[in-house]
Amino acid sequence: MPIKRLKEFLDQKGVKYVSIGHSKAFTAQEVAASAHIPGREMAKTVMVKLDGKMAMVAAPANRKVDMESLRRATKASRVELASEQEFVAMFPECEVGAMPPFGNLYGLDVYVEEELAKDENIAFNAGTHTELIKMAYRDFERLAQPTAFSA
Repeated sequence: MPIKRLKEFLDQKGVKYVSIGHSKAFTAQEVAASAHIPGREMAKTVMVKLDGKMAMVAAPANRKVDMESLRRATKASRVELASEQEFVAMFPECEVGAMPPFGNLYGLDVYVEEELAKDENIAFNAGTHTELIKMAYRDFERLAQPTAFSA
């Protein structure tokens, strides 16, 4: 979902958001620093497999995904990071690693670390390594319908 499609989706849903351009950055922490967003408010999108089924996790940029907490929350027997080869074709409009955390638009379950829900806003890559979206967390929650888990 390139930025145009993402903005159209948000506009259609009546969501207020800010689009922020920044210098090319590849890690969520770099993006947060480049865009002057607190790391705890910047979400990184991590692709995982839960008992072999692909899923998406939104986690604060300044933290690693706690795989054991995710396993307990999902009651999965096995939780592992997905390789780029396993998910790159699922997001043909996005630069690899810059997918927005709207897995529900791709038929994927979305999980979010509760830490992100504590802030009023959430920011995330908008499909490229040079632009992000910042919006109210409550709107993200309403649209993505993530399952929260505690790390």
